[in-house]
Amino acid sequence: MRKYFLFVITCSIWPLTNILAAPGITPADSAEFYNWFNLDMQNDSIPGISTEKAYDQLLKNKNSTIVVVAVIDGGVDINHEDLKGKIWTNEDEIPGNGIDDDQNGFVDDVHGWNFLGGKNGENIEQEAYEVTRIYRKYKDVFGSSDTLNLKGKDLETFYLYKKARKIYYEKLNKALEDMALIQKFEAGYLRADSIIKSTLNKDTFSLEELKATGTSENMEFAMARMMIVNLNENGFKIETLNNFKKHVNTRLNYHFNLDFNPRTIVNDDPENPADSIYGNNDIIANTPEHGTFVSGIIAGNRNNNIGMQGIADNVKIMAIRAVPDGDERDKDIANAIKYAVNNGAHIINMSFGKDLSPQKELVDEAIRYARAHDVLLVHAAGNDGEDVDKNPRHPNSKTTNGELLSSHWICVGASAKSADLNFAGSFSNYGRKSVDLFAPGVNIYSLKPDNRYDVLDGTSFAAPMVAGTAALLKSYFPEFTATEIKDIILASAENYKKQKVTLPSKDEEKKKKKTRFGKLSSTGGLLNVYNAVEMCD
Repeated sequence: MRKYFLFVITCSIWPLTNILAAPGITPADSAEFYNWFNLDMQNDSIPGISTEKAYDQLLKNKNSTIVVVAVIDGGVDINHEDLKGKIWTNEDEIPGNGIDDDQNGFVDDVHGWNFLGGKNGENIEQEAYEVTRIYRKYKDVFGSSDTLNLKGKDLETFYLYKKARKIYYEKLNKALEDMALIQKFEAGYLRADSIIKSTLNKDTFSLEELKATGTSENMEFAMARMMIVNLNENGFKIETLNNFKKHVNTRLNYHFNLDFNPRTIVNDDPENPADSIYGNNDIIANTPEHGTFVSGIIAGNRNNNIGMQGIADNVKIMAIRAVPDGDERDKDIANAIKYAVNNGAHIINMSFGKDLSPQKELVDEAIRYARAHDVLLVHAAGNDGEDVDKNPRHPNSKTTNGELLSSHWICVGASAKSADLNFAGSFSNYGRKSVDLFAPGVNIYSLKPDNRYDVLDGTSFAAPMVAGTAALLKSYFPEFTATEIKDIILASAENYKKQKVTLPSKDEEKKKKKTRFGKLSSTGGLLNVYNAVEMCD
């Protein structure tokens, strides 16, 4: 028993370093991180993006025009108190009449469209990962075939299948290992909790009560006490463990489940690009948390004295639902981009990504379409702690034939609140060629559905920093094109090239490596609203 508890205490570091650091589920004190990303290094000693400084010193008494930002995500709570007046409305559509008034193919698309819904009102919530879908599709085709005779397109498909199979089993095994560790830790924690309650003869106890018990000759109680005190003093909460357990269960039950296929809800042919009119107008649906958080960063009302301060003050959010809990489909993303362009979006925020893209040519075509219509696309670099020059994430600005579509594309990594070794988010992807710049993405305060607020991590929340800045620039300087706005944002980035940082990684050995911030992106810089506005002026 003693050795068992010693093991549990030793592994108590595991949930603190892995669970608490997982992007999107980091617990934090909201007050500590409120509005920090809008602050200024010179004025506030915080490496924010200088939004407040820009409004106070450069944008007073200036006129602006409305800019539309499309948020392609998992849904948006358009009724949130801090997005009031900030939601795009299709003026050519009459709400609720069941008629496609503007004849764009989408019935009652008043505030956007949901490409993950069915005509009967059902919506996809979870989806399999792309590697799971590819592996499932081709495992019987290539499992026992003579691959030596494959040529042309068949050979390309085989290599896609082979890569998907490798990634599938690597990530599945990691999820299984995580679940085994969770279960082992949970068993030890509950055992310790039970011993303490039994010894104290209480159904509940406080940390202060436990500390006051002092030393004990009861070895079981002493070890249990040590574990619970140690965990609590390091900020552990059982809710955090439960959230991570739910997260891993979702991966095992849905993301890696070869038998799971929810696409029948939509009732389209996901392999057929011509089948492009599908979905419903439920843009809130059942997964609005992520998209609402993103939308708050871009457009949270700056003048209502509640909630938080978004970046752009004259902006409308067009909500497009195409990203499930799992991996998005290429066809949905291509159609979402085209919908945004066709309905007047100036900027598109894309806080999602995946390992493989079997229909990449569809997304490439949509990106070209956006470029032809002067629409800027902003994409999150991803949360794998990897060099995406070597391991590209999808979508990206490089086509299947090597063409670069980067003139109106910005890729964003995540930075933190302190300009020190931890300045680059430990989870953030990076790349001298593929990532353009960094923006705040660690401990960000923004909106949650049902008029709530939270603090979260992720490059998903660094991308809307740039999308919001682009919207602000387009709003006050409408004469600039998408390419010019991109050039200004990159040229005006605050220089942190020489800042020494820990190399982002999920590998414990790589985390020990140090590098220069300038080596993590093409600019080596941090987004800065003040500099960008000054450059426009």
